[in-house]
Amino acid sequence: MNYLQYYPVDVVNGEGTRCTLFVSGCEHGCKGCYNQKSWSFSAGVPFDHAMEERIIRDLQDTRIKRQGLSLSGGDPLHPRNAEALLPLVRRIKEECPDKDIWVWSGYRLTELEGVQLQMLPYIDVLIDGKFIKALADPALLWRGSANQLIHRFKL
Repeated sequence: MNYLQYYPVDVVNGEGTRCTLFVSGCEHGCKGCYNQKSWSFSAGVPFDHAMEERIIRDLQDTRIKRQGLSLSGGDPLHPRNAEALLPLVRRIKEECPDKDIWVWSGYRLTELEGVQLQMLPYIDVLIDGKFIKALADPALLWRGSANQLIHRFKL
């Protein structure tokens, strides 16, 4: 899996101060997508052990308290990405049990299968659904269009 950007301190993508990872790769092709450069699976740089370690260190940092990790993209729940992210989210829940995990995906909760479903027990908040330009509303919290739903599993 590749990723485009990592923000060790982010106050925009989810509640509280967070770490945010924007993964590469999305097949939804939503018209009006604000992050079209993330569609290619080869965009960005490879996600490696060093980046995983950095995320864990940042989440455990007591100088800047983070509430959790946000995963966006691209699509973190594309099966190729979910396969690579599953060990990370498992590790976060083991080593940083007080941190929450937010995920943005174009897939609907009801469409998830296989490795995507394996991710669900580790996700606290899922914002699902493709971005639909005709339903775009900048006043919406945490989502771009009115069809997207916020699922709070554990908060």
